[in-house]
Amino acid sequence: MSTSAAAATTNPLPLKDRVAIVTGSSRGIGKVIATHLAELGAKVVINYSSSSDQADQVATQINSRYPGESPRAVTVKADVSDPAQVKFLFDSAEQAFGSTIHVLVNSAGVLDPKYPKLADTSLEDFDRTFSINTRGAFLCAKEAANRLKRGGGGRIILLSSSIVAALRPGFGAYAASKAAIEAMIKIMAKELKGSGITANCVAPGPIATEMFFAGKSKEMVQKVIDECPHNRLGESEDVAPVVGFLATDASEWVNGQIIRVNGGYI
Repeated sequence: MSTSAAAATTNPLPLKDRVAIVTGSSRGIGKVIATHLAELGAKVVINYSSSSDQADQVATQINSRYPGESPRAVTVKADVSDPAQVKFLFDSAEQAFGSTIHVLVNSAGVLDPKYPKLADTSLEDFDRTFSINTRGAFLCAKEAANRLKRGGGGRIILLSSSIVAALRPGFGAYAASKAAIEAMIKIMAKELKGSGITANCVAPGPIATEMFFAGKSKEMVQKVIDECPHNRLGESEDVAPVVGFLATDASEWVNGQIIRVNGGYI
């Protein structure tokens, strides 16, 4: 283990004073990731596209844990599928904390709760899925590649999905949108050679969030539970520590990887 990696494993605040942007962090997995990164010492940007009240609650929750300090979390509204708004998100992060950004976690994503076969998927729903899941990830990763701290500590972490490996019927557009992210991150890691920035995907399995439950019957949910060796759905808290590790110096040798966090579901 390198000296920096060893230090990171013993440092209770391995992300102290580092700035992290977490997209889609007003709820779900993104919310728990943002909270976890703050616990590791990071200054966090809570990004949202519509639910300002929820984003404010997350920021307040984080900041209330560290009274007497300057804010550990701020909120920024931005649609990740719009390049101008993605630039604004990064500009706002730098201005809020007066620092270069170290970490991008792209957690913003959508899933069609109708679970249509590809033959029944509307062009509108297909385009929306790719606009947010794929175009959004591309724009955020592109901005990060050009603006994250170089020479060490720069981390690009995109959330994919274990559905890319599971390939379940009803998830055609969604699985395709996430498979594209996985291909891009593997290439980006190679293209960032010499920058000290790593690029990885975390691909959760079924996680008990609003997005997971949307449109599913009790029978569908139970079937998923039965397919997991742990006989339960995953929780956001199962995913956040993996993202947290990838954000620290201890993960330097993990690069260009797809890490499936699914309890053995796949």
